Amino acid sequence: MRFIDANVFLYAAVKPKGDARGEILERKGRSKQIILRVQGGEEVITTVVHISEIANILEAKVDLEIALKFIENLMLAENIKILPVLYEDYLFSRYEESSQDVSLNDALAYLKMREAGVEEIYTFDSHFKNLDVKIVQE
Repeated sequence: MRFIDANVFLYAAVKPKGDARGEILERKGRSKQIILRVQGGEEVITTVVHISEIANILEAKVDLEIALKFIENLMLAENIKILPVLYEDYLFSRYEESSQDVSLNDALAYLKMREAGVEEIYTFDSHFKNLDVKIVQE
């Protein structure tokens, strides 16, 4: 099982502005392949915070009804385990964030991965290279 970062869903779902660079288009293609595997039943975990990140971006970038349906489908998928986040999780993540040069939500993902015994993450966020995880981008 792997953790799936919000950016994987966003690369797959959001149309790039203007002429997207090759790197963006490559990430978009890889993200779509990851999402197809998840839709096919691959089990992944994420957090309610990462779902919120997806919702915030989608609500700003696409039609509200489409965004809400996308989030609803994520929340109802049996193979996507959405972990809760407590106040204390953020406190601990703040320490990890400051000591590892990662964002607060990246540190939160790392904390939840460790709690779940997950060592691999689907992400295109380079900050995870600062953490003891295996980054998977295909």
